[in-house]
Amino acid sequence: MKICLITGEYPPMQGGVGDYTHELAKAYVELGHQVVVLTSVQGTGEYAYEEVTPADQAIAVRPVATKWRLIGPGKALRTIRAERPDVVNIQYQAAAYGMRASIHLLPLRLRSLKEHPKVVITYHDLRVPYLFPKAGPLRWQAVLALARWSDGVIVTNADDEAVLAQHKFIHCLARVPIGSNIAPVPPPGYDRNAWRAKWGVQADDVLLAYFGFLNESKGGENLIRALGQLAGQGLPVKLIMVGGQVGSSDPNNLRYAEHIQGLIEQLNLKDRVLSTGFVPEQEVSASLLASDICVLPYRDGVSLRRGTFMAALAHGLPIVSTRYPVAKSHIPNPAERWQPAELKGGSNILLVPPDDEALLANAISRLIASPHLREHLGREAQALSERFSWPQIAKQTLELFHEIGVPEGGANA
Repeated sequence: MKICLITGEYPPMQGGVGDYTHELAKAYVELGHQVVVLTSVQGTGEYAYEEVTPADQAIAVRPVATKWRLIGPGKALRTIRAERPDVVNIQYQAAAYGMRASIHLLPLRLRSLKEHPKVVITYHDLRVPYLFPKAGPLRWQAVLALARWSDGVIVTNADDEAVLAQHKFIHCLARVPIGSNIAPVPPPGYDRNAWRAKWGVQADDVLLAYFGFLNESKGGENLIRALGQLAGQGLPVKLIMVGGQVGSSDPNNLRYAEHIQGLIEQLNLKDRVLSTGFVPEQEVSASLLASDICVLPYRDGVSLRRGTFMAALAHGLPIVSTRYPVAKSHIPNPAERWQPAELKGGSNILLVPPDDEALLANAISRLIASPHLREHLGREAQALSERFSWPQIAKQTLELFHEIGVPEGGANA
């Protein structure tokens, strides 16, 4: 089968959607399929840090867009006509396409081809694009247009599945989870104590980890204020911010990161907050493995759609995160939101309400006081992560392709 993946970001660009597409593409290749990736001009598929695998070499990367205005989808259409894939799978997240509207019309434009491929849209979230001032409800309709003109729709979590299931025009809807974008593989010769010492972390310090970009939805202020409360109690606690903090797609991340840096200085926490910056995957893994507790206080609640959360699970870290907020959604008439059934508070994660730094600090303090609970949560988190391997994710996606009519070996099978 020949599979075309379209994504607004792709390595070496920084971003979860790009990492997801890369891992999925490699899994397809290893299962014997041809893969072509259409992406932004910055997403060359060249990796400055990582070892290039045979699967990487087999992926054909076609940079087709700069800012994803009309020229991006237009060139994508011409490339698809030339490549003649059996299926086109658009990886959608509004920020990855610069909040532009033109990507939303690509499924309809693909239908205009005389011999058009099957089209599947994967929603990484349901956030709406900007479009133009006062676009209002049209933004949500633009998101739905992708599903309306596609043969199949994939979501990554039960919440988004419930929202889209209300729309009868969606022909085939499936939920396929994402996996960890960082394998638990540190550099050769890794020594945990030496790695901690490299960052000035003493043997009796408790090292908290935050992994992912800083933006409004991830509760950065709550994390820093909770750290301030713990420091005020005299606890030997430090925080390491793992990975790049702003990414390649959303300029708002830079402003928010600057705001967080100002808060750190205001609370006199500069000596307690460390930052790795954008580093190779093995160094990300090393920093996570060197940490004692992972803290991810998302404002919109913990979700299995976040690759950084999945990475924390894969590294066997005890995790403190947040429950879903009640009756809050950017989506018109949302279904009632619920906690992912796989996440069980007190068993494989600790959960607190969002936007409550006092309760967040209390949960962290509880883990600091109980090495036994930390060990238990970490062990259960790692066990849960084994259900989300990339080969399994690729196979589930291929099942949807077959369900919408793509033959086992492609159109020429």
